[in-house]
Amino acid sequence: MRRVVLTLVAVFLLAGAPAGFAQGKKKGEEQNRSVKGTVTAADDQAVTGAVVQLKNTKTLQIRSFITKSDGSYYFLGLSPDIDYELRADYQGASSGTKPLSSFDSRKEAIINLKLNSKK
Repeated sequence: MRRVVLTLVAVFLLAGAPAGFAQGKKKGEEQNRSVKGTVTAADDQAVTGAVVQLKNTKTLQIRSFITKSDGSYYFLGLSPDIDYELRADYQGASSGTKPLSSFDSRKEAIINLKLNSKK
């Protein structure tokens, strides 16, 4: 009898496991978004080595990314329920701050940043 009960428990656990994993994966996919873009100078040339900052407006946590040789940056794993602010800095020049709103439903937002002339 004990063996039958243990077997039944094992069958129920194994039968429910794939459904639980599938739901967890789907939920995780819904909770992630990303933002990417390019940083350009005032003359529209891509900027290598610019520092892009992504600020979580709820916690004020800042993440940074140094642009690649083509001026590109990206941030992954962002919450769709939080507003973010993006800005870029390079050798005294900076871009204006651009928002990534929680109302923006894109899974992969594209926000390009343009550096203002040095002052």
